[in-house]
Amino acid sequence: MIRRNDDGGLLFYVAKKDMEETIASVETDTPEAWGGEVELTDGSRWYIDPISPPPEFPTTLRFKRAED
Repeated sequence: MIRRNDDGGLLFYVAKKDMEETIASVETDTPEAWGGEVELTDGSRWYIDPISPPPEFPTTLRFKRAED
């Protein structure tokens, strides 16, 4: 699940791990597409297939750990 926090930033939540972190960067964040490699403030990296047009938040997406 990805949702906006009170400051307008994006929060990344993984229910199975009860983990919530702020998204630090997104590989593709344009008016045409959103997604790719996502880095969290804890340093972990995840991959979300780019979505076109970008999703409205909150939204639930499929993702996997990014490869090193």
